[in-house]
Amino acid sequence: MGIQVPKGKFISTVKVGEKGQIVIPKGARELFDIKPGDTLLLLADVEQGIAIVRNEDYLNFAGAIFEAQQSPPEEA
Repeated sequence: MGIQVPKGKFISTVKVGEKGQIVIPKGARELFDIKPGDTLLLLADVEQGIAIVRNEDYLNFAGAIFEAQQSPPEEA
């Protein structure tokens, strides 16, 4: 009996190799359209764990935050 995972979600275990590397499972690569040569950003926090995000998406998100901080406040 396998685990039923909702559409758009993925769960898997990975093993850390001798060089500290992991392989992103095919199902996750397909779900997130990760291709060879893509740059991913690893974010880590002792309390919250590890997250891996597409570097381009993170830079776009960070850019939007900086842009919003530089914009004058909107009038109500």
